[in-house]
Amino acid sequence: MIRAMRASAKWVMGVLVIAFVGWMVFDVGMDVMGQGGYRMGDAIAKVNGRSIELQTYFTALRDAQERQRREFGSAPLTQEDQQALEDAVLENLIQEILLDEEFRRRNIRVTEEEILAAARTSPPPEVLNLPIFQTEGQFDLQKYQRFLAAGTDPQFLQALEARYRQEIPRAKLYDQLVADVYLSDAKLWQAYRDQHDSVRIRLLALFPDAVIPDSEVSVTDAEIRAYYERNRSDFERPAVAYLSYISVSRIPNAADSAAALERARSIRREILAGADFAEVARRESADSASGAQGGDLGEVSRGTFIPEFEQAALALRPGQISEPVLTPFGYHIIKLESRSGDRFRARHILIPVELVGEHLEQVDAMVDSLDRYGAEQIDPTALDSAAARLGLQIRVAPPLREGERLTLAPYVIPDVGIWAFEARPGDTSPVIEARNAFYVFRLDSLIPGGVPPLNEIQNEVRRAVMRQKKREALRQLADRLALDLREGATIADLSEKVGVPINTVGPFTRANPPALLLDEPKVIGAAFGIPVGKVGGPISGENAVFFVEPISRTLADSAAWREQLPAQRERAIQIARESRVRTVLSSMRATADVLDRRKELERAQREAEERARELPRPPRPVVF
Repeated sequence: MIRAMRASAKWVMGVLVIAFVGWMVFDVGMDVMGQGGYRMGDAIAKVNGRSIELQTYFTALRDAQERQRREFGSAPLTQEDQQALEDAVLENLIQEILLDEEFRRRNIRVTEEEILAAARTSPPPEVLNLPIFQTEGQFDLQKYQRFLAAGTDPQFLQALEARYRQEIPRAKLYDQLVADVYLSDAKLWQAYRDQHDSVRIRLLALFPDAVIPDSEVSVTDAEIRAYYERNRSDFERPAVAYLSYISVSRIPNAADSAAALERARSIRREILAGADFAEVARRESADSASGAQGGDLGEVSRGTFIPEFEQAALALRPGQISEPVLTPFGYHIIKLESRSGDRFRARHILIPVELVGEHLEQVDAMVDSLDRYGAEQIDPTALDSAAARLGLQIRVAPPLREGERLTLAPYVIPDVGIWAFEARPGDTSPVIEARNAFYVFRLDSLIPGGVPPLNEIQNEVRRAVMRQKKREALRQLADRLALDLREGATIADLSEKVGVPINTVGPFTRANPPALLLDEPKVIGAAFGIPVGKVGGPISGENAVFFVEPISRTLADSAAWREQLPAQRERAIQIARESRVRTVLSSMRATADVLDRRKELERAQREAEERARELPRPPRPVVF
């Protein structure tokens, strides 16, 4: 059988997508890097000394891109999304090498007998719905096994063998990792109590800035420098790009809106004249999801849609067609199918308000000129020249930090966050298309990432030193308040002494504390550990010093716990297993020696292109 699996190739292979076991899936898709100043045999990354070659990387990218298209359609990705997907694809290849090393370390192998058994008894989920393997609409295991035994499609068999050679070792590793996962009744009872024990408390929260005035804290220059030197990593920051831009608006005007309204009215007249609403929706609606269903939005409850749409829909009688209804999405033609109480079912046809006619031609012409005169230039004055030629105003964008997306409120502008940190000061961007406009940006300056010199962030460091000194002063104040407690003071007395009000908080559980205590586990522990009516503190938390007085406490019901224990155990063990696997995989990744050469290769590519541009062009041949 194995020899037959390796013999040759043909059709069902398109159905098989090589995948990890569920806990190791990386569901990614992406585009491919440009080609040029590198060779396909170059390593794009190294993992513990083992190379990931460009050819391997490109193949993975093409496969992932095809998956992306099948699952999400062919809509273009922004550069930020594409960068994230590239990172995920490379991470996938890194994990494959790390897993292979772990298999070797644990002596995990796969035998031909194991592959045969898996092929015969565990068909891939993708084939279960193939008609060739079904009898009366149900998957027929015997029919599938006869197909395997016949060996009539060697390519399918090859793909199947490759899949099990990949998945079986992962399944064995999973079994080894989780074999000793065990949760005692005591641990499960504690987890149940964390969800169901509840408490109400009086809470006195003393925040340094609220309790210790600035006037009580002095900070010297020597203290600032010493703090800066001890805590340099706290002040590390990403690179920052400063940008200017010009833009051509693509926001529709009154003429565009009038054209959309007339189109909506024309479609409504067609339906009233007898055309089938569903067929017209499939042909005309800009809402592709509902349009494919004949405009059907399904049965929904009141409050599902935006008010303008819902008010118009609910004003109709079943079967009635609305006049065009304007919402932020465009004009809707609505048909109410049915209504019962607060639930209703409707269809709609969406006609967007978009650029048309003369306005569209004007914008297209402007964008062509924007591209010709302003985009992708290395002369810093090109943006000024393009702005003057086109009558556009040069604007300044807010500082853009590396790793973030540019927002020109209220719009998020794609691609700039990648381009700006690959360009050189003075360069202009390609034309970037956003929802509201077409943009060309110029990189005016770039501040590298890292730790700024002290003179640039002296005030920030001063504030950090002041916070540290205030926390120390607050600790000393809290110690004096604790002495007052021991001498008989109440939490109300402490509140009055420091001028900070008491908060009554809860009831809350250990697993779901209030927002104020999300980062304060010691306070939560005290709330459930201190006897009711007693005051505990001072408790030094992450953000403040606390005094806690439990008011009331409700304990979990042990009988109810035992009743749900089997289901809880099953869920908890699965969670513990997944946590074990994630911990091991994270440890493997954290200790791996990984060299990512993408930026190095991209830099070599750009330099090769620049050298090519600088070469003199060969003379034209003489034409006789």
